[in-house]
Amino acid sequence: MNEIKPRRPRQADIAALAGVSVSTVSRVLANEPGISESVREHILRVAAEHGYQVRSAPEAVPGGLALIASDGVTGGLSVFYESIVEGLRTAAAEHGMSFEVRLIREDRATPEVIRDYLKSARAEGLFLVGIDPSGALRGWIDDEKVPVVLVNGTDPQLRLDGVSPSNFFGAFQAAQRLLKAGHRRILHLTGSHRNTIRERVRGFEAAITSIPDAEGRLVPMTFHGSASREAHELTAAILAENAGFTAAFCMNDFIAVGVLEAVTEAGLRVPEDFAIVGFDDLPCALMTNPPLSTMRVDRAALGREAIGLMMSRFRDRAAPARHVCHGVIPVAGGTVSDVATS
Repeated sequence: MNEIKPRRPRQADIAALAGVSVSTVSRVLANEPGISESVREHILRVAAEHGYQVRSAPEAVPGGLALIASDGVTGGLSVFYESIVEGLRTAAAEHGMSFEVRLIREDRATPEVIRDYLKSARAEGLFLVGIDPSGALRGWIDDEKVPVVLVNGTDPQLRLDGVSPSNFFGAFQAAQRLLKAGHRRILHLTGSHRNTIRERVRGFEAAITSIPDAEGRLVPMTFHGSASREAHELTAAILAENAGFTAAFCMNDFIAVGVLEAVTEAGLRVPEDFAIVGFDDLPCALMTNPPLSTMRVDRAALGREAIGLMMSRFRDRAAPARHVCHGVIPVAGGTVSDVATS
Protein backbone atom coordinates (compact mmCIF):
# COMPACT_ATOMS: atom_id res chain seq x y z
CA MET A 1 0.00 0.00 0.00
CA ASN A 2 1.12 3.52 -0.68
CA GLU A 3 1.96 5.41 2.47
CA ILE A 4 -0.31 8.38 3.05
CA LYS A 5 1.80 11.39 3.90
CA PRO A 6 0.41 13.75 6.53
CA ARG A 7 -1.03 16.94 5.13
CA ARG A 8 1.13 20.04 5.63
CA PRO A 9 -0.64 22.32 8.11
CA ARG A 10 -2.13 25.47 6.71
CA GLN A 11 -2.25 28.89 8.31
CA ALA A 12 -5.92 28.27 9.18
CA ASP A 13 -4.87 25.14 11.07
CA ILE A 14 -2.21 27.05 13.01
CA ALA A 15 -4.75 29.77 13.81
CA ALA A 16 -7.25 27.23 15.18
CA LEU A 17 -4.60 25.47 17.28
CA ALA A 18 -3.22 28.77 18.61
CA GLY A 19 -6.62 30.29 19.25
CA VAL A 20 -5.99 33.39 17.10
CA SER A 21 -7.22 34.75 13.79
CA VAL A 22 -5.79 33.65 10.44
CA SER A 23 -4.72 37.23 9.73
CA THR A 24 -2.68 37.30 12.95
CA VAL A 25 -0.93 34.06 11.95
CA SER A 26 -0.28 35.47 8.49
CA ARG A 27 1.30 38.62 9.90
CA VAL A 28 3.51 36.68 12.30
CA LEU A 29 4.69 34.25 9.62
CA ALA A 30 5.45 37.21 7.30
CA ASN A 31 7.53 38.83 10.08
CA GLU A 32 5.34 41.93 10.07
CA PRO A 33 5.49 44.39 12.99
CA GLY A 34 2.64 45.25 15.36
CA ILE A 35 2.23 41.87 17.10
CA SER A 36 3.11 41.48 20.78
CA GLU A 37 6.15 39.29 21.48
CA SER A 38 4.14 36.87 23.65
CA VAL A 39 1.60 36.27 20.87
CA ARG A 40 4.34 36.01 18.26
CA GLU A 41 6.28 33.43 20.30
CA HIS A 42 3.10 31.41 20.97
CA ILE A 43 2.17 31.22 17.27
CA LEU A 44 5.70 30.32 16.21
CA ARG A 45 5.86 27.58 18.84
CA VAL A 46 2.54 26.08 17.73
CA ALA A 47 3.62 26.28 14.08
CA ALA A 48 6.92 24.52 14.82
CA GLU A 49 5.27 21.79 16.89
CA HIS A 50 2.96 20.93 14.00
CA GLY A 51 5.59 20.95 11.28
CA TYR A 52 4.90 24.32 9.68
CA GLN A 53 8.06 25.65 8.03
CA VAL A 54 8.57 29.17 9.30
CA ARG A 55 10.65 31.58 7.25
CA SER A 56 13.50 33.14 9.14
CA ALA A 57 13.19 36.86 9.82
CA PRO A 58 15.02 39.04 7.29
CA GLU A 59 18.35 40.34 8.46
CA ALA A 60 18.05 43.84 9.85
CA VAL A 61 19.60 46.54 7.66
CA PRO A 62 21.67 49.19 9.47
CA GLY A 63 20.39 52.73 9.21
CA GLY A 64 21.82 55.43 6.99
CA LEU A 65 22.47 59.16 7.45
CA ALA A 66 22.98 61.56 4.54
CA LEU A 67 24.80 64.82 5.23
CA ILE A 68 24.38 67.47 2.53
CA ALA A 69 26.64 70.49 2.18
CA SER A 70 24.53 73.55 2.98
CA ASP A 71 27.16 76.11 1.96
CA GLY A 72 28.33 74.83 -1.42
CA VAL A 73 30.12 77.37 -3.55
CA THR A 74 28.54 76.43 -6.87
CA GLY A 75 25.12 77.97 -6.22
CA GLY A 76 21.66 76.45 -6.42
CA LEU A 77 22.56 73.26 -4.58
CA SER A 78 19.02 72.77 -3.32
CA VAL A 79 17.81 72.31 -6.91
CA PHE A 80 20.65 69.96 -7.80
CA TYR A 81 20.42 67.79 -4.69
CA GLU A 82 16.63 67.53 -4.50
CA SER A 83 16.56 64.66 -7.00
CA ILE A 84 19.57 62.98 -5.41
CA VAL A 85 17.76 62.92 -2.06
CA GLU A 86 14.67 61.54 -3.77
CA GLY A 87 16.75 58.68 -5.18
CA LEU A 88 18.37 58.05 -1.80
CA ARG A 89 15.05 57.95 0.05
CA THR A 90 13.32 55.71 -2.50
CA ALA A 91 16.11 53.13 -2.65
CA ALA A 92 16.58 53.16 1.14
CA ALA A 93 12.90 52.36 1.61
CA GLU A 94 13.10 49.52 -0.93
CA HIS A 95 15.94 47.95 1.06
CA GLY A 96 14.30 48.48 4.44
CA MET A 97 16.96 50.97 5.52
CA SER A 98 15.98 53.62 8.04
CA PHE A 99 17.23 56.88 6.61
CA GLU A 100 17.72 60.48 7.67
CA VAL A 101 18.92 63.59 5.85
CA ARG A 102 20.59 66.60 7.46
CA LEU A 103 22.17 69.78 6.15
CA ILE A 104 25.61 70.70 7.46
CA ARG A 105 28.22 73.34 6.74
CA GLU A 106 31.37 71.71 5.45
CA ASP A 107 33.50 73.34 8.14
CA ARG A 108 31.28 71.63 10.74
CA ALA A 109 31.71 68.18 9.20
CA THR A 110 34.13 67.13 11.93
CA PRO A 111 34.47 63.66 13.49
CA GLU A 112 32.88 64.89 16.73
CA VAL A 113 29.82 66.39 15.05
CA ILE A 114 29.29 63.47 12.67
CA ARG A 115 29.68 60.93 15.48
CA ASP A 116 26.88 62.69 17.36
CA TYR A 117 24.71 62.87 14.24
CA LEU A 118 25.13 59.14 13.56
CA LYS A 119 24.30 58.31 17.15
CA SER A 120 21.16 60.45 17.24
CA ALA A 121 20.01 59.01 13.89
CA ARG A 122 20.83 55.46 15.05
CA ALA A 123 22.69 55.03 11.80
CA GLU A 124 25.83 53.14 10.80
CA GLY A 125 26.16 54.12 7.15
CA LEU A 126 27.24 57.67 6.28
CA PHE A 127 26.46 59.33 2.95
CA LEU A 128 28.50 62.48 2.30
CA VAL A 129 26.54 64.38 -0.34
CA GLY A 130 28.58 67.10 -2.02
CA ILE A 131 31.20 66.94 0.74
CA ASP A 132 34.85 66.00 0.24
CA PRO A 133 36.01 64.76 3.67
CA SER A 134 38.84 66.64 5.35
CA GLY A 135 42.01 64.90 6.45
CA ALA A 136 40.77 64.72 10.04
CA LEU A 137 37.44 63.25 8.96
CA ARG A 138 39.12 60.71 6.71
CA GLY A 139 41.36 59.63 9.58
CA TRP A 140 38.35 59.12 11.83
CA ILE A 141 36.51 57.18 9.12
CA ASP A 142 39.53 54.88 8.71
CA ASP A 143 40.05 54.41 12.45
CA GLU A 144 36.38 53.73 13.23
CA LYS A 145 35.75 51.72 10.04
CA VAL A 146 32.65 53.80 9.29
CA PRO A 147 30.85 52.67 6.10
CA VAL A 148 30.89 55.76 3.84
CA VAL A 149 29.62 56.52 0.36
CA LEU A 150 30.52 59.79 -1.36
CA VAL A 151 27.49 60.98 -3.34
CA ASN A 152 28.32 63.32 -6.21
CA GLY A 153 31.88 63.04 -4.99
CA THR A 154 35.10 61.22 -5.77
CA ASP A 155 37.98 60.01 -3.64
CA PRO A 156 41.30 60.54 -5.48
CA GLN A 157 42.83 57.74 -3.39
CA LEU A 158 39.84 55.42 -4.03
CA ARG A 159 39.65 54.38 -0.39
CA LEU A 160 36.00 55.39 -0.05
CA ASP A 161 33.04 54.17 -2.10
CA GLY A 162 31.49 56.82 -4.30
CA VAL A 163 29.15 57.64 -7.14
CA SER A 164 29.28 60.65 -9.45
CA PRO A 165 28.43 61.77 -12.95
CA SER A 166 31.19 61.25 -15.50
CA ASN A 167 32.74 64.64 -14.84
CA PHE A 168 35.91 64.16 -16.91
CA PHE A 169 34.19 62.53 -19.89
CA GLY A 170 31.15 64.78 -19.63
CA ALA A 171 33.30 67.90 -19.75
CA PHE A 172 35.37 66.41 -22.57
CA GLN A 173 32.19 65.77 -24.54
CA ALA A 174 30.79 69.21 -23.78
CA ALA A 175 33.94 70.92 -25.08
CA GLN A 176 33.90 68.65 -28.12
CA ARG A 177 30.42 69.85 -28.97
CA LEU A 178 31.79 73.36 -29.24
CA LEU A 179 34.88 72.25 -31.16
CA LYS A 180 32.76 70.26 -33.65
CA ALA A 181 30.69 73.38 -34.22
CA GLY A 182 33.87 75.10 -35.42
CA HIS A 183 34.84 77.10 -32.33
CA ARG A 184 38.55 77.31 -31.56
CA ARG A 185 38.76 79.89 -28.76
CA ILE A 186 36.66 78.66 -25.86
CA LEU A 187 36.17 79.87 -22.31
CA HIS A 188 35.58 77.62 -19.33
CA LEU A 189 33.91 79.37 -16.40
CA THR A 190 34.58 77.31 -13.30
CA GLY A 191 35.84 77.31 -9.75
CA SER A 192 35.53 75.08 -6.70
CA HIS A 193 37.52 73.12 -4.16
CA ARG A 194 35.61 69.95 -5.12
CA ASN A 195 37.36 67.00 -6.74
CA THR A 196 34.42 66.57 -9.11
CA ILE A 197 34.87 70.07 -10.53
CA ARG A 198 38.62 69.56 -10.96
CA GLU A 199 37.75 66.55 -13.09
CA ARG A 200 35.62 68.76 -15.34
CA VAL A 201 38.55 71.14 -15.75
CA ARG A 202 40.77 68.24 -16.77
CA GLY A 203 38.16 67.00 -19.23
CA PHE A 204 37.87 70.45 -20.80
CA GLU A 205 41.63 70.82 -21.10
CA ALA A 206 41.98 67.35 -22.64
CA ALA A 207 39.43 68.21 -25.33
CA ILE A 208 41.15 71.53 -26.12
CA THR A 209 44.60 69.94 -26.43
CA SER A 210 43.20 67.30 -28.80
CA ILE A 211 42.79 70.00 -31.49
CA PRO A 212 46.11 71.62 -32.56
CA ASP A 213 44.73 75.12 -33.22
CA ALA A 214 42.28 75.26 -30.31
CA GLU A 215 42.75 77.55 -27.31
CA GLY A 216 40.99 77.38 -23.99
CA ARG A 217 40.93 79.86 -21.12
CA LEU A 218 39.90 79.01 -17.59
CA VAL A 219 37.86 81.78 -16.03
CA PRO A 220 38.00 81.37 -12.23
CA MET A 221 34.88 82.24 -10.25
CA THR A 222 34.62 83.18 -6.57
CA PHE A 223 30.90 82.45 -5.97
CA HIS A 224 30.67 85.11 -3.30
CA GLY A 225 27.22 86.05 -4.58
CA SER A 226 24.94 84.97 -7.40
CA ALA A 227 26.70 82.57 -9.77
CA SER A 228 24.71 83.91 -12.73
CA ARG A 229 25.52 87.53 -11.90
CA GLU A 230 29.23 86.84 -11.49
CA ALA A 231 29.29 84.90 -14.76
CA HIS A 232 27.53 87.80 -16.46
CA GLU A 233 30.13 90.30 -15.22
CA LEU A 234 33.12 88.13 -16.10
CA THR A 235 31.82 87.36 -19.58
CA ALA A 236 31.00 91.00 -20.31
CA ALA A 237 34.55 92.00 -19.34
CA ILE A 238 36.09 89.33 -21.60
CA LEU A 239 33.89 90.30 -24.54
CA ALA A 240 34.97 93.91 -24.06
CA GLU A 241 38.59 92.79 -24.56
CA ASN A 242 37.79 91.66 -28.11
CA ALA A 243 40.02 88.62 -27.48
CA GLY A 244 38.24 86.54 -30.09
CA PHE A 245 36.55 83.96 -27.84
CA THR A 246 33.40 82.64 -29.48
CA ALA A 247 32.18 79.97 -27.09
CA ALA A 248 31.97 78.98 -23.44
CA PHE A 249 31.64 75.74 -21.53
CA CYS A 250 30.12 76.46 -18.12
CA MET A 251 30.58 74.45 -14.96
CA ASN A 252 26.82 74.42 -14.40
CA ASP A 253 23.65 75.80 -15.91
CA PHE A 254 23.35 78.72 -13.48
CA ILE A 255 26.65 80.02 -14.82
CA ALA A 256 25.53 79.42 -18.41
CA VAL A 257 22.47 81.61 -17.80
CA GLY A 258 24.73 84.52 -16.82
CA VAL A 259 26.97 83.99 -19.85
CA LEU A 260 23.97 83.94 -22.16
CA GLU A 261 22.68 87.21 -20.74
CA ALA A 262 26.06 88.93 -21.21
CA VAL A 263 26.44 87.65 -24.77
CA THR A 264 22.93 88.75 -25.70
CA GLU A 265 23.45 92.20 -24.19
CA ALA A 266 26.64 92.54 -26.24
CA GLY A 267 24.54 92.18 -29.39
CA LEU A 268 25.91 88.78 -30.38
CA ARG A 269 23.72 86.10 -31.90
CA VAL A 270 23.48 82.73 -30.15
CA PRO A 271 24.61 80.28 -31.36
CA GLU A 272 25.84 81.87 -34.61
CA ASP A 273 28.29 84.36 -33.05
CA PHE A 274 28.75 82.80 -29.63
CA ALA A 275 27.93 79.27 -28.44
CA ILE A 276 27.35 78.03 -24.88
CA VAL A 277 27.18 74.59 -23.26
CA GLY A 278 26.16 74.14 -19.64
CA PHE A 279 26.18 71.15 -17.30
CA ASP A 280 23.63 69.36 -15.05
CA ASP A 281 20.42 70.05 -17.06
CA LEU A 282 18.74 72.00 -14.29
CA PRO A 283 15.21 73.44 -14.69
CA CYS A 284 16.63 76.86 -15.60
CA ALA A 285 18.01 75.36 -18.83
CA LEU A 286 14.51 75.42 -20.30
CA MET A 287 13.76 78.96 -19.14
CA THR A 288 16.26 80.81 -21.32
CA ASN A 289 15.85 82.06 -24.88
CA PRO A 290 17.10 80.03 -26.62
CA PRO A 291 17.01 77.05 -24.23
CA LEU A 292 20.45 76.04 -23.01
CA SER A 293 22.45 73.30 -24.63
CA THR A 294 23.69 71.31 -21.66
CA MET A 295 24.74 67.91 -20.30
CA ARG A 296 22.09 65.95 -18.42
CA VAL A 297 22.96 64.36 -15.05
CA ASP A 298 20.49 61.72 -13.81
CA ARG A 299 20.61 62.89 -10.22
CA ALA A 300 18.00 60.46 -8.87
CA ALA A 301 20.03 57.59 -10.31
CA LEU A 302 23.06 58.80 -8.35
CA GLY A 303 21.04 58.55 -5.14
CA ARG A 304 19.78 55.06 -5.95
CA GLU A 305 23.29 53.91 -6.85
CA ALA A 306 24.63 55.24 -3.56
CA ILE A 307 22.20 53.07 -1.58
CA GLY A 308 23.30 50.04 -3.59
CA LEU A 309 26.93 50.78 -2.79
CA MET A 310 26.12 51.08 0.90
CA MET A 311 24.23 47.79 0.92
CA SER A 312 27.27 46.11 -0.64
CA ARG A 313 29.50 47.74 1.98
CA PHE A 314 27.26 46.48 4.78
CA ARG A 315 27.60 42.94 3.40
CA ASP A 316 31.39 43.11 3.08
CA ARG A 317 33.06 45.76 5.21
CA ALA A 318 36.58 44.74 4.05
CA ALA A 319 35.96 44.78 0.28
CA PRO A 320 38.04 47.17 -1.87
CA ALA A 321 36.40 50.55 -2.42
CA ARG A 322 34.39 51.08 -5.59
CA HIS A 323 33.54 54.20 -7.54
CA VAL A 324 30.60 54.15 -9.94
CA CYS A 325 30.59 56.76 -12.70
CA HIS A 326 27.32 57.53 -14.49
CA GLY A 327 27.45 58.84 -18.05
CA VAL A 328 25.92 62.22 -18.86
CA ILE A 329 23.70 62.86 -21.86
CA PRO A 330 23.98 65.81 -24.25
CA VAL A 331 20.84 67.96 -24.38
CA ALA A 332 20.50 69.78 -27.69
CA GLY A 333 18.99 73.08 -26.55
CA GLY A 334 19.63 76.06 -28.79
CA THR A 335 22.92 77.61 -27.68
CA VAL A 336 25.24 75.52 -29.84
CA SER A 337 24.86 74.41 -33.44
CA ASP A 338 23.10 71.09 -33.99
CA VAL A 339 26.16 69.76 -35.80
CA ALA A 340 27.76 69.38 -32.37
CA THR A 341 25.37 66.62 -31.33
CA SER A 342 25.32 64.72 -34.63
